[in-house]
Amino acid sequence: MPQWATTETTGWGRLGAAPCEAARPERPRDVTSAMAARDAKSLIAVGAMRSYGDAAMNTDGRAVLMTRMNRIIELDRDSAVAIVESGVTFRELIDTVLPHGLMVPVAPGTGYATLGGGLANDVHGKNQHRAGCIGDHVDWFDLITPDGKTRRVSADADAELFAATIGGVGLTGVIDRICLRLAKVPSNAVEIAKTRIDDLDDFIAQLRAANDRSDYVVGWIDALARGRKLGRGVLEEASPSQNGADFTDKKKPGPPIDFPSFALNPLSIRAFNDLYYAQTPKAGARAHLDYRQFMFPLDAVANWNRIYGKRGFRQFQCVIPFDTAPDALRAMLEKTGKAGRGSFLAVLKSMGPAGAGYLSFAMEGFTLALDFPNGPGADEFIRDLERMALDAGGRTYLAKDSTLSPDTFAAMYPKLSRLREVLGRIDPAGAMNSDMARRLDIRGRA
Repeated sequence: MPQWATTETTGWGRLGAAPCEAARPERPRDVTSAMAARDAKSLIAVGAMRSYGDAAMNTDGRAVLMTRMNRIIELDRDSAVAIVESGVTFRELIDTVLPHGLMVPVAPGTGYATLGGGLANDVHGKNQHRAGCIGDHVDWFDLITPDGKTRRVSADADAELFAATIGGVGLTGVIDRICLRLAKVPSNAVEIAKTRIDDLDDFIAQLRAANDRSDYVVGWIDALARGRKLGRGVLEEASPSQNGADFTDKKKPGPPIDFPSFALNPLSIRAFNDLYYAQTPKAGARAHLDYRQFMFPLDAVANWNRIYGKRGFRQFQCVIPFDTAPDALRAMLEKTGKAGRGSFLAVLKSMGPAGAGYLSFAMEGFTLALDFPNGPGADEFIRDLERMALDAGGRTYLAKDSTLSPDTFAAMYPKLSRLREVLGRIDPAGAMNSDMARRLDIRGRA
C-alpha cells in the first residue's frame, strides 16, 4: 500500500500552493496501488512542477510524485530509440545519449522538466518548425489507467487514447514508460548565429528566412519598445556542428531570497532590455556551444523564478496563424508597451506542424511568450491578450496558463469534445483531476 504524506505542490510561476496527500512510487505496481487506494479522492501525476500554472496542482486531492520513477530502461544506439520511465528529465536523457551521437529530438526551454510532463503538455522547442512536438517522436507509452490496468498505447493501437494523452495534461492516467525516437547528431554542439532585428516587420521576415536554413530558430523581443522600435530584438538560429564543444556544467547560484516586488518595474526592465539588445553587435555574432548551453540558458541560474518576488509571475504564450499574426502581434506588443507591463523574458518564434494531441498547443503560425510579474491587474491584462489571440484565430499554451476561462479555453481548442469522449470511456468516475482541469472544466460531463 502507498504511504500518503501531506505536502504542497505548485507551479513554476509560484502563484500559490495546493495542499494535498502525496505518494512517491518507485515501481509501476506502486502507481497501481495508489490508484486503488485513492479513497474516492481525485488523483494527478506530478513531475518536476515546471508547468507554470496549476496543471500539477490538486487541492485537497492526491498526487503521485513521479521523480523516483526515473530509470533509463533501454538505449538502442543503432536504431536511435530510448525506453525511459516518465520521471526521467530531458536533461538526464540528454546527458546519457549525447556522448553516443544521439539527441532528444524536441526539448522545452528547461532541461529539468520530466518526459512524462513533456508528453502531458506535448512540449515543443526551438526546432518546432522542423521537428514538431515531443508527441511526434513517441512510438508508444505505457499508461496506467484509473481502472489499474496498464495499456501500451500508440498512434496505431488506440489512436484516440494516444491523442487524448499527448497534451492531455495528465487526465487519462499515469504515464509509466515511454518509447522515444532520438535524433542522430554529428557532435555535442551547434553553430549559432545572432542577428539584431530593427522592428516587428523585419522580425517576421527574418524568422521566415531563418526557418528555411536553420534547424533551431528563436527570437528575443523587446516587449517594451514602442514606435518605430516596436518589435525590435535579437534573432538566434543554430544548426548541428560537425565539431564538438567543451562542456562544463556550471550552475550559477540563483537569488538567495525572493526579490522585492518593486525591483521589477518598467524602468529596470527597460534598462535590461536596452543592455541585452546592445550586446549583439549590428554586424551580428556567432558562437559554438554545447546543446545544453544553447537549449537551456535559464537553467544555468538556479531558481530564477524568485526574481519575480513572493507574488510570483504569470506567463502568456499564444500561437497565431500566419495570415493574422502580423496585425495581432503588433496590437499585443503595442498594448504591452503602452501599459508598461514589464517583460524581459519575451520570445517570438514560428511553428510548423500541428501537434498530435487533442489539446496540443502547436499549430502553424507565430508564437509569442511574455512573462509578467504577478500583481494588481496582471490577470485581467493577460485575459485581454487571450481575447486578442482568440479573435485572431489563435490559442494559448496550457503549460503556461493560469488565467484562461472555460469558455475561452473551449473556443481555442475545438477538439476538446473528442478528449471528453475518451475520458468518459476510460475514467467515467473522474478519478484523474487537477486544479487546472476544474478551472477550465476540461472534463465537462465526462
